[in-house]
Amino acid sequence: MSGGGTQNSLRKALGSIKDTTTVSLAKINSDYKELDIAIVKATNHVERPAKEKHIRAVFAAISATRPRADVAYCIHVLARRLAKTHNWAVALKTLVVIHRALREVDPTFHEELINYGRSRSHMLNMSHFKDDSSPNAWDYSAWVRTYALFLEERLESFRVLKYDIETDRPRTKDLETAELLEQLPALQQLLFRVLNCQPQGAAVSNFIIRLALSMVASESVKIYQAITDGTANLVDKFFEMPRADAVKALDIYRKACQQAERLSEFYEICKSMDIGRGERFIKIEQPPASFLQTMEEYVRDAPQEQHVPSPPPPEPVKEEQPPVVPPPDLLNLDDPATVASSELDERNSLALAIVPVGDQQPAAAPTQANGTGWELALVTAPSSNETTSAASKLAGGLDKLTLDSLYDDAMRRNSQPTSYNPWEAAAPMNGPVMQAASHDPFFASNGVAASHNVQMAAMANQQQALMWQQQQQQMMMMTTPQFQQQANPFANPYGAAAVHPYGSGMPPPVQAYQPYPGYL
Repeated sequence: MSGGGTQNSLRKALGSIKDTTTVSLAKINSDYKELDIAIVKATNHVERPAKEKHIRAVFAAISATRPRADVAYCIHVLARRLAKTHNWAVALKTLVVIHRALREVDPTFHEELINYGRSRSHMLNMSHFKDDSSPNAWDYSAWVRTYALFLEERLESFRVLKYDIETDRPRTKDLETAELLEQLPALQQLLFRVLNCQPQGAAVSNFIIRLALSMVASESVKIYQAITDGTANLVDKFFEMPRADAVKALDIYRKACQQAERLSEFYEICKSMDIGRGERFIKIEQPPASFLQTMEEYVRDAPQEQHVPSPPPPEPVKEEQPPVVPPPDLLNLDDPATVASSELDERNSLALAIVPVGDQQPAAAPTQANGTGWELALVTAPSSNETTSAASKLAGGLDKLTLDSLYDDAMRRNSQPTSYNPWEAAAPMNGPVMQAASHDPFFASNGVAASHNVQMAAMANQQQALMWQQQQQQMMMMTTPQFQQQANPFANPYGAAAVHPYGSGMPPPVQAYQPYPGYL
């Protein structure tokens, strides 16, 4: 026993030395000397409640009138004190300073404390804290961890409710259904932390723990009052709720009944510990069980809500653009008749006309005068069998039949005597004087004017054919015996014995003029 007392005295002496050293260092190195000294003295190793003057010095540094830097520094020092200590008295007294600051300082301290916990690890998370210096210290350490969880939940409820449950009037009586379903679970979780603060073992007789427990028990009265008002408001709206909200409301009501029973037991323990002196605690009344059954039947029989699909997003409105007006066609290039005419001209650029021959008599043999040879080269007779005609065509668009006709015509012209008499081509050499005109295959197209490109192509072919005929005639005349015998260009080209083309009924031709012999 004496050994345990000696060890306890030694531990207290070491704690006192640590506090004195910390105060001395704060006087030398700290820019906030007074605040550091006040925090050390308010949270020292002495197993007694801190002096009020030291606690008030800390509250003065975190008030709303002080710079935010001072408040942040004070929170940082308190958090460092909790993180480094392994002594239950230092940890418990630090938590008491924070708890009293939440109750007595303006709400700006709540916000600064919440912001500090977001930027760093939760300063009130003491789940791994323990003091194994003595058997009693184990019980004290357990209650310190429970007390830290209560303070952490108190900050969370302030974040949800947007007001402090201890300093402000409860507002759950006038809330709507959505807000009730959000705030009542937060209040019930805070009450759950209150009920867990029931001390065990040696913690029941510890004076500092009893002081902290009295503050927790006094706050439980307002917490329960807020839950009771919110539950009554929720019951009034219960039978008008959809099934999903009714299920949540039923869970809240069941939990409220269970917590009311446990809170009655907690108050009995507080009374036995002479905490609150009995007059501060309210009487807990259990709700009737029949009403709970009615709520369960309503939820069980309520129809399932059908998921209403969200309406599709509206289609974007397309802006109607004004129609594009084409530029005026001054040359009538888009005229269908003009396009058709140009296509026809391209296909028939080398033809004058195509006239089908029915029951008419075959035409006379082609001669040099009517130009049937080169015209046949330009005209393609219509055929009912287009496939056969297309297959028999050679290069240049001429088929074998047309080429054979051209070769035969050329050979026939070469075999006939050549004459410059224009009337000779109209009739055979031994025929009558005036023979009926032969059939002209282009007679039907004589009354219709051909297009410009067709006329130009025809004129070019006529000139080429005429030049070719003149060259052939000159070559044939140079090779004939008559050309060799007659040197006079003005002599009779037919000779003395030639038969006159007009027959015997015509007067004899005039004797050709004989020039002076020296002329030649």
